Amino acid sequence: MDTHSLAARGTTTSAARRPLYLGAEVYRNSSYGRKHPLSIQRVSLATDLTRAMGWLPDEAYLDSPLASVDQLARFHTRDYIAALAKAEADQRVDAETGQRYNLGKLENPVFPEMYRRPATGAGAAILAARLVKDGGLVYSPASGTHHAAPGRASGFCFFNAPVLGILELLDQGLERVLYVDLDAHHGDGVQDAFHDDPRVLTISVHEGARWPYTGKAGDRAGGFARNLPVPAGLNDSELRFLVQQAILPLAAWYKPQAVMLQTGSDALADDPLSRLTLSNNALWEAVLELLDLAPRTIVVGGGGYNPWSVARCWGGIWAVMNGIDPATDPTPEAERLLRSITWERREGRNPPAHWFTTIADAPNEGPVREEVRALVPVVLAT
Repeated sequence: MDTHSLAARGTTTSAARRPLYLGAEVYRNSSYGRKHPLSIQRVSLATDLTRAMGWLPDEAYLDSPLASVDQLARFHTRDYIAALAKAEADQRVDAETGQRYNLGKLENPVFPEMYRRPATGAGAAILAARLVKDGGLVYSPASGTHHAAPGRASGFCFFNAPVLGILELLDQGLERVLYVDLDAHHGDGVQDAFHDDPRVLTISVHEGARWPYTGKAGDRAGGFARNLPVPAGLNDSELRFLVQQAILPLAAWYKPQAVMLQTGSDALADDPLSRLTLSNNALWEAVLELLDLAPRTIVVGGGGYNPWSVARCWGGIWAVMNGIDPATDPTPEAERLLRSITWERREGRNPPAHWFTTIADAPNEGPVREEVRALVPVVLAT
């Protein structure tokens, strides 16, 4: 990818819409527990890095509100909402509650902010939808929790922020919302929420042989989903191919009035929870290609379990949204921040130098394999 070309293209498109960034301090000292993949800092690191790079002026930043019970109940059951709030207050769940709502296990543990943290991500998604009502561009890195079901936690996700944001868009009278999910894991919760609703087209690019083992190539849910389950080792060239040959043609056919992009960074080569091998350049390029498909665009985060790769990737997404080339050297303040990160996993005990000294990964171009090419006619078939 020509990153200078990327920056120039971004300057002439998305930056004119003056993007807004939604964050909150609840993420700064919150952890799912020492043994959990989300023991790491993510949203706070990405926010701090964008500030350290000089990319995030105060006027672009907004604090995320806590979603109300009534707002959460637009999708989630009230008994589940109450159970989650009680679990946070008590810092425990009994066996029956844990079984019923999938709480209290390693996947979805009890921790001090287990209600407030996801309710803040959900509140941000709802606010983002309201901010783009008359057109606009909003980034909410905490709002990519795409697995949660109406009455159960799933896949580290307690509330489904993308669903709640899309519902707010639909409540405004929109009839065509495009949701594109670039996480390593299938966006099952969002697909299920809108499986028979023609007002929402969901497109998910995900590792095929990976939990939750849904999202097969021929799976169209109720007719309004498209799935691109990719093989291990997905490279930058292959993601570019799928964006250009599958996602953009589907978008041209659907003519969305609003777009939500889910940008989980767990598809990157440095992430421990997938076997995909993208560089962050590939996600930045995909975001740029998809930013201007509709007058209303919301970009959210998602998975990502290496603190360095998450912070650099998500910080770079914000740069791209502002027409800034993220393939630049860290400022001294940014490098100090990157060097201050600790990660207890084996990979974090002796981190490579580029995690401190670069924002952009080395590109990982390669051949477009036949199994990737074969996905395109399946999703484009009427």
